[in-house]
Amino acid sequence: MELIINNKKINIRSYKESDFEQIHQLNKDESWNNLVEKQTDTRHAWTNSSITYVVTCNEELIGYVRGLTDGHITLYICELLIKKEYRGLQIGTELLSYVHNLYPKTRMELLASTTSHSYYEANKFRKFYGFRRTFEEI
Repeated sequence: MELIINNKKINIRSYKESDFEQIHQLNKDESWNNLVEKQTDTRHAWTNSSITYVVTCNEELIGYVRGLTDGHITLYICELLIKKEYRGLQIGTELLSYVHNLYPKTRMELLASTTSHSYYEANKFRKFYGFRRTFEEI
């Protein structure tokens, strides 16, 4: 899917294995240390996820979304990341809309951080209560 945003040609397309190094660099730039430190696991997560799309501008990978869905009830966004200099251009909003339009029967769910919650609230997501635990915490 091609968009023109601020006179820039933006493309949303399916993830390819060759995209992973640029995704890894975006994660480093964002200090998403868990994903960076677990690089091999993160690569496997991309391979095994049902929702894997990237955003490019002039062949540069500037954002991505990774998620999981059953196709009927739940669409869970694991990560959404847009390169800092491209934020505020509605690219993340377009990417989420693109993915949700592929699975229109689903509800979209995600976790937000203290720095990103206002973005999701502004895009009409509602808060919900949840829990998290790692295997090591059992």
